[in-house]
Amino acid sequence: MNAAPSNVQSVNALVRPCPSCGAKNRITPQHLADVARCGRCKTELGSVDYPLDVNADDFAAITRGTSLPVLVDFWAAWCGPCRMAAPVVKTIAKDLAGQVVVLKVDTEKDPGLASQYGVQGIPNFIVLRNGKLVSQRAGFMPAPEMKRWLASAGAGQ
Repeated sequence: MNAAPSNVQSVNALVRPCPSCGAKNRITPQHLADVARCGRCKTELGSVDYPLDVNADDFAAITRGTSLPVLVDFWAAWCGPCRMAAPVVKTIAKDLAGQVVVLKVDTEKDPGLASQYGVQGIPNFIVLRNGKLVSQRAGFMPAPEMKRWLASAGAGQ
């Protein structure tokens, strides 16, 4: 069994497999950034270090439930620049695990969320802190530029 999580996973079914014993551990939105331990063998699972594909309900639960900044990537499967940004977003999630929670919102599946934040072009990125919009930026950014932008928005510090 492969114990590594997929790159993107739904929060409603967030199950973190233990790399040591393979046990499936459920993590609630409020504890995505916490260092968890396996319920069976007590191995440290670490903070969630990959982007989470979310729907409107997951989005609301996470942005209300975490004290960390939240980076949201609004994207669509047909969007070339979105596909270019996906590995950058994955890198950000890994590099800033425990400092930032990274979410992905498919604008084709949840156009209401995109509309709520005035997203007119994708990829579009927002940073939320305590559920409030801190910064927003459209267009592809290389990882170093995205990290600088996140830092200027108070994330990843």
